[in-house]
Amino acid sequence: MSADSNNETLLGFDYGRRRIGVAVGQRLTRSATPLTTIRARDGKPDWPAVTRLIEEWKPGALVVGIPYHMDGAEQDMTHAARRFCRQLEGRYHLPVHPADERLSSWVVESRLSAREQAGTDIDPLAAQIILQDWLQQEPNH
Repeated sequence: MSADSNNETLLGFDYGRRRIGVAVGQRLTRSATPLTTIRARDGKPDWPAVTRLIEEWKPGALVVGIPYHMDGAEQDMTHAARRFCRQLEGRYHLPVHPADERLSSWVVESRLSAREQAGTDIDPLAAQIILQDWLQQEPNH
């Protein structure tokens, strides 16, 4: 990894058929921050919104959470998230790294009280957990 790639910005995505949480992170600090939620309709992301984020943050790579059942088995959303990965690669010509997202939403929800959850958009927080975990494990990628 070059010194330049150590400073690289990444965007992380928590893909959903109606909402996609987005977080931004950096390799240098190995940290991530929740950013926003992008709407999707019938599994189709708001591509102009994704494009605006790519243009604004100029990431060197993207990380997408891939959901699995707790036993590691695939589910319908596993295939949908992988498709989203392929679409991101095709549209933006950036490296897209899949990340196991088991428990990311549960971690966020367990950190927030019921009252906090009611007023909080958890999708970018889940994206933060996904990206943060990926950054922490990156030497193994």
